[in-house]
Amino acid sequence: MTISKTNEHTLCSLLFETTNNYQDNLQTLLTLITQTEEGSIIVTPEVCLTSFDYKRMNEMLLFAPQATEALKKASFHKIIITTMLEKEHANVFNFVKVFYNGEVVFKRAKAKLFKFGDEDKYMQEGSVEDFEIIEVAGIKLAVIICFELRFKELWQKAEGADVIAIPSWWGELRTEHFKILTQALAVMNQCYVIASDSANKECSAMSGIITPQGKVVRNGNKPCLKIPYNKKDITLMRRYMNVGIK
Repeated sequence: MTISKTNEHTLCSLLFETTNNYQDNLQTLLTLITQTEEGSIIVTPEVCLTSFDYKRMNEMLLFAPQATEALKKASFHKIIITTMLEKEHANVFNFVKVFYNGEVVFKRAKAKLFKFGDEDKYMQEGSVEDFEIIEVAGIKLAVIICFELRFKELWQKAEGADVIAIPSWWGELRTEHFKILTQALAVMNQCYVIASDSANKECSAMSGIITPQGKVVRNGNKPCLKIPYNKKDITLMRRYMNVGIK
């Protein structure tokens, strides 16, 4: 899949707390989006608008279409990557959605559910076969959703991407795993990784961006971390340390 091209891009990882008020969470996200430049690639934490609020499942599912329309409007000249719970064919899935220029240009269901968090009790797994690299605004993008980061088959499927986005709700107890895996993914695939985790107390809060050389910049206390995207950094790294990635 290929979507139209623009020249300059900024990579943005987000870090904020999800509250019990879905509308407030949406407004927080929209406000952060307005603080980014045209051409930005913005990655949110996983289910950042609702959290995994299973006790309010019906309310979450009703909120998803409203949030989708709002993010479509916010996505002109920007790429926004987030996830939300949504019903399709009578089953609930955790869908990643890639928004660009007023449209959802890519959507797939989370293929590896975190059973320690009871995700499998409330939603269905998607298919690994639906995982693909897409090209948006001249950038090859892959999205790995939280727990999927632990599966090497998806690392292989992401090979060749310029940017790998990782929207996450990653447990604080496994913070070191998140830091190690996100950095290793960038080094292994010689690309940029934008990893966004929640600021909620049970999460790692280790949002950040890793360069193709493996340099790590974490958000710290910044709700929106921004660094320039440079395609040459990818090309140079793949030439310097040629492991066969095109």
